[in-house]
Formats: sequence, C-alpha cells, structure tokens
Amino acid sequence: MKPKSNKLRFPNSLVGLSTLSLALATTVPIFASSHSDAPLIKQDPQANLTDVYAFIGNKYDSGAQPVKVLNVMVSIHPFSEPGDGAIYEKFSDDALYSIHITNPSTGAENLRYDFKFSDINPLTAPGLKNPNTILSYGRGTEIGDIQVTGDARQNYTQTYSVEKNGAQIATGLKVPPPNVGLKTTPDYNDADGNAISGATTFAGLDKYTEEAVFNAGSEGEAVFAGPREDGFYSDIPGIFDLLDGRIIAGNSPAGLGQAGGGIDGFKGFNVLTFAIQIPLSELTPSTYTAAFANIANGIANGGAAQNTGVGVYASVSRKRITLRRSNAEALNVGQWIQVNRLGNPLFNEALVALKDKDKFNRTFPMNDASYNTYAVTPELPVLINAVFGTEFVTTGRGDLGLVFIPDVLRVDTTTPAVRLPDQPGHSRNGFVGGDVVVNGAGRTISSGWPNGRRPGDDVIDIALTAVASGPSYSTVTVLGDNVEENDQSYNQVFPYLGTPHAGTTTNQRQAPASAP
Repeated sequence: MKPKSNKLRFPNSLVGLSTLSLALATTVPIFASSHSDAPLIKQDPQANLTDVYAFIGNKYDSGAQPVKVLNVMVSIHPFSEPGDGAIYEKFSDDALYSIHITNPSTGAENLRYDFKFSDINPLTAPGLKNPNTILSYGRGTEIGDIQVTGDARQNYTQTYSVEKNGAQIATGLKVPPPNVGLKTTPDYNDADGNAISGATTFAGLDKYTEEAVFNAGSEGEAVFAGPREDGFYSDIPGIFDLLDGRIIAGNSPAGLGQAGGGIDGFKGFNVLTFAIQIPLSELTPSTYTAAFANIANGIANGGAAQNTGVGVYASVSRKRITLRRSNAEALNVGQWIQVNRLGNPLFNEALVALKDKDKFNRTFPMNDASYNTYAVTPELPVLINAVFGTEFVTTGRGDLGLVFIPDVLRVDTTTPAVRLPDQPGHSRNGFVGGDVVVNGAGRTISSGWPNGRRPGDDVIDIALTAVASGPSYSTVTVLGDNVEENDQSYNQVFPYLGTPHAGTTTNQRQAPASAP
C-alpha cells in the first residue's frame, strides 16, 4: 500500500489555522461511523448498516467518452471475520436492502433500488451443488480452487435481484465468493496469500470482483454485491479505553491526534457491500442549502450556499412477522418493516441520545426535524469541553444542522468526477486538506464529505474539526483520532472498496497490538 502524507493542505484563504493538542476520547460511541449505532440493530449484524458512500464518478465501462454517474456503495455487517469458516458471511435472504435517492432538502424519496438475495441454506442446485460436505464454498462437484464464480468447484453460490421503484430490472446476478484463501480463491490474492487491491482500471480488478459487476435494466445502471474490505478506519479500542496513550502523539508538531500513532480498530475485517452506478440522467436534482459549499474565500459561518443535487440514504427492512418452526426454516410474512437506516456517518451513533437511537432507525428522513436538536445542540462538544477544558460552541450549531438534517448524504451532481484515494490532489480530509472541486455554479466546494462521501474520507477528523471550529469557523481547529489511513488500498474503479481480506492472512490475528 502506498504511504500517505501526514501533511494537511488548506485552501490559501483558510487563515487563522490552529491545531489542538487533543485526541478525543470520551465514553460516547462517536468514532465508529455506524458500526454500532443502536441497541436493537447490534443484535442483527446482517441488517446492520456500517457505511454509505455516494459521490460523482464515471461509469466503469464508458470508455473514451465517460458517462457521469452517481456511485452509491452500502456496507453491512461490521467486524466480519474473513476466516469465519466454514459458512462465512452471506447477505440475509429474508431482508430487503434498499438505496434511496431523495430530495436533499426534505428527504422525500424520488427513486429507490431494492436488492433481494437468494436462500442462504438451499439444499439443491443451482444454489448448492453438494449438500453432502462440510464445505460451503469449495468442493462442489469437483475439488479444487474456484476459477469462475459459480463454477463446479464452488459449492454454494448466492444470487440476487434488483428492483427499481418496485419493478424488477435484473435477476439471477451472482455474488462472488468470500476470500477464503489462496488455495480456494486464488484470484483475490498474491503469491503470499494477501489480497490484491488498488486497481486503477476495471481490467485491473481481481477476476472475482470484475465478473461480479453487472449492467442492470435498460437505463444504464450497473450493480455489484459481495464481500469487500471494511474501508472505515479509526482507533476504536484506544478511544474506549479512556484515551489510551497510543492515541496521544506528543512529539507531533501538528498537534495530538494527527501524527498517525493510533491503531486501526477495523484492521483486517471485511464487510458485505451492495452498490450501484446510476446515470445522472435518471436523477431528479433539487436545490438545497449545503455547508462548506462556498469556500474559495474562506468558510465563515460554514461556507453555506445553494447547491444542486440529490440526497442518498440506505435502509434494511425485515418482514413484520417471523414464525419459528421446529420442523422447517422460519416463515417470514407481512409487510416490510425498516429496522436500520443510514445516511451521514456518525449521526445516530455520535449525536442521537440512547433513548431515541432505536426509534431513529425505524423512522424516515422526511421526519428528521424531530431530531434536529441533536445536531444544533450536540452533546459531543459538551463532553469535550468537560474532559479537556476547551470552550467549543455547544448551542446554535446550524452548521451541523445543514450536514445532518435530514440525515441523507447530499451530493452536488453538477461537479466533475471527484478525486479518489491515491489520485493527485486527493486528501482524506476533503476541503480541510485542500481537496476541492468547482461545481456547475462556479463555486468551490469540498470533493468529499459532507459533499457526499468517498471511500477514504476521514469522516472522524472532518467531523471533529467541524465540531471544534464552528459555527463561525474564524479559526479552523484541526482534531483527529490519530489514525490517518486504511489498512487496505481502495480500488479506483467501481465498486471502489478494497478487495476483501483473505481468511488465512488477516492481520488482526498475528499478535497483540502494542503501544508505540
């Protein structure tokens, strides 16, 4: 993986920059994107949304004349252990996985894509070739490595269908196998059994991923569903141990929390991801007031301005009634009931109080005005002030309200394709790191979150910097959790997230972590 610079780059107009010797560790779950956002969904990992990414790019197969698309990737199942054989993780066959495209101001849905997955325990082909073995992926009707998804050597193959506004646009699409290891899924890995990632072209993807990207329907959408490396990074273990010393980088001239001394608590884990590329011609953009959307001349008061684009969020639903039977699989009946939703990283996990977390997951963005108080009077700066003696503003945080209410990712659809990790000019900190883009109105806005969200966006550092600096932003105070890169390189082509780790070479099991 390419080394990444520690240096933060700012637009020339961002004056008064200060750094705070602070690495933020409180007892509130503020640093895990949405891996552990509410009590009930914690008990249902296959329905637990971890991250939503949405950004402008080019269609994977558009060639010399790029077709501009909205990329949306949604990950579920936090802390998926790559070596959890012999069954490994599958998408739930009794859940509805949905991507919603909304009005960015109101959260009202304009377009919806639903992903439905096949039986996780079929007893016959084509889902299962050999029921008389303990192996769920290898040893189908032949013994050996899987050469093509669904071939004779792959025993279990999950498939899925996609619906657009309730009408089916694709069915029988294959989910690639998990990265079992070099002997079973060799085309994921190098000669040492480590996952190969960081492709810069579609042809450079590993074979299993490349053959799992499908064109769906007649309007130009492309889809993917399968295992991916967890692209979120943060020192969760150190944070929840009441500010472990490894998070404090006292020898850093940039201030504590910015020197990379933390340890990524998500290192070595995978997720399951469903993703889509949507041509911009299929969208209905609307105007909305966006934060950090007019920053060429500074970001006073959050740089708010009128943008044009869409909102994006994801949800998972289950049938209202589950009947457990002693002589057969459970029977699920009734209407779909939403059990989890996610737009922006951190909102439910970091801002919504315990009493409302489960309720939030059952409601819809159109009703998010009832949660506005958690954005404009956030508890987080109150806790920071109490722990560190700072004086961050705790009320009247309309700048945060513009980001989080309603809780949808707002994507300006008038920009060119945004920069991705390892591309020239990219910064994990978006506008804080000088990584900006000019939109159709000629204004300079962030290339990354909260203008959508790209893989690799350091949403923890961006959010903490906003909390510390707003609402006036007369001084930009850079905060961070001291983890500044992911453990796996991202791919630069759809589906963008990194190649899943192999079960036999995951780093999390090599040795206990030690403080630097």
